[in-house]
Amino acid sequence: MYTMKVVKRNGDTEDVSFDKVLKRLQHLSNGLNVDVYDISQKVCGRIYNGVKTTELDELAAQLCSSMMIENPDYGDLSARIIISDHHKNTSPSFSETIHIMYKNKDVEGNPSPLVNEKLYNVVMNNKEKLNSYIVHERDYTLDYFGFKTLERSYLTKVDNKIVERPQYMWMRVALGIHDDDFKDALKTYDLMSQKYFTHATPTLFNAGTMHQQMSSCYLLAMEDVSLDGIYNTLKECSLISKYAGGIGLHIHNVRAKGGYIRGTNGRSTGVVPMLRVFNGTARYVDQGSRRKGSFAIYMETWHADIESFIQLRKNHGNEEDRCRDLFLALWVSDLFMERVKSNGLWSLMCPDKCKGLADTYGDEFKKLYETYEEKNMYVKQVNAQELWFKILECQIEGGTPYILYKDAVNKKSNQKNLGVIKSSNLCCEIMEYSDKNETAVCNLASICLPTYIDTSVEPCVFNYDILHENTKIITKNLNKIIDKNFYPTPKTRTS
Repeated sequence: MYTMKVVKRNGDTEDVSFDKVLKRLQHLSNGLNVDVYDISQKVCGRIYNGVKTTELDELAAQLCSSMMIENPDYGDLSARIIISDHHKNTSPSFSETIHIMYKNKDVEGNPSPLVNEKLYNVVMNNKEKLNSYIVHERDYTLDYFGFKTLERSYLTKVDNKIVERPQYMWMRVALGIHDDDFKDALKTYDLMSQKYFTHATPTLFNAGTMHQQMSSCYLLAMEDVSLDGIYNTLKECSLISKYAGGIGLHIHNVRAKGGYIRGTNGRSTGVVPMLRVFNGTARYVDQGSRRKGSFAIYMETWHADIESFIQLRKNHGNEEDRCRDLFLALWVSDLFMERVKSNGLWSLMCPDKCKGLADTYGDEFKKLYETYEEKNMYVKQVNAQELWFKILECQIEGGTPYILYKDAVNKKSNQKNLGVIKSSNLCCEIMEYSDKNETAVCNLASICLPTYIDTSVEPCVFNYDILHENTKIITKNLNKIIDKNFYPTPKTRTS
């Protein structure tokens, strides 16, 4: 009689057994209202000869996740299955995992450590303390999609196989920030692993590694409108993206289409062909194959290329005029909104001919802009409301451009001593000064507010005392990151 075989994790084979599948699911479904017989039958119905046990777990987890719309308990079971499988495939020892990562070799057999020597020594010198402190059960607080996100991009791989568990990642990050300051490191580990907060993606990617680029956001200025300046800026974007930094770049000073090029006696092709190069770079320099590069491009609404700029992410039209991997953002003056309100004309200008507009705001900007208008130095004039509705149409269709208000930002800025702020970052939550000599840098962490709700009392209350205490811990961590961070370029370190 022909029987199908299943391959166990140690390489041995055995007959497929419905009872074993059922027993495993019964064990993992303790306390859940789910039909494990149904799931077991569906799993066994899809088995083929030579299937691996880890594939059975993956299949069972996918089936359960697809059924969570019927009953949320299936979502819990899918998470338990996939995390249990991950634990079976990885070492139960944090120190052993760090050792594996440190002794990693490249394809030619040369040493290529995935963690730095300092972290390795801290872990090796304190094996028992750290191994016993890890609480593996906390992995099970993750849901299926949360774990799959960590699995896809965050957990460290060796020879294309994941070796880290989520708890090991939290501990690596905590030690990467605090080294052998165990009081702060273990407190940070506890808070992250219990979902009180998490550090930003670059910190999770890179803390404790050979290049500890832990900062989130970089605000760049186009260095110059020359080829050297444009490609120097492109290189800087590439180096930042290589180590998982998100980029906000303002291009207000780049010549508009038709602008005069003194060096060649030619005419500029405008910002779109240039941005296609940045778009290709965002795709190519993909943060160590973990996610695509993230570039947000900022432009002021007076720029003569504004109409083609806002359409870069449209879903139709000439592909040569599209940059769908860039995020677009507008740096909007109050004067433009006043013209929209009054249904007035709006003049579009080339920054090479009408200089200084990006370097001013408020009344100074208005005076300079209207001076250029009076001298007829604009490229063309459009109805302000028509341009505004084109912007809104692009937002509705593709989600961009973002809209930020330059006058509001600069009037409230505490960096007036440095100069005019000309852009925000990729996610629009910070406003910092940057120029051709320095790139602003920001470090982030995220507080998980639902964790602070105390459900042990009726009605439930929000625990502001713990929030206050933990926010101070996060701030201390972020200050340490500033000091320990690997800065990809000299301009980023300058700021």
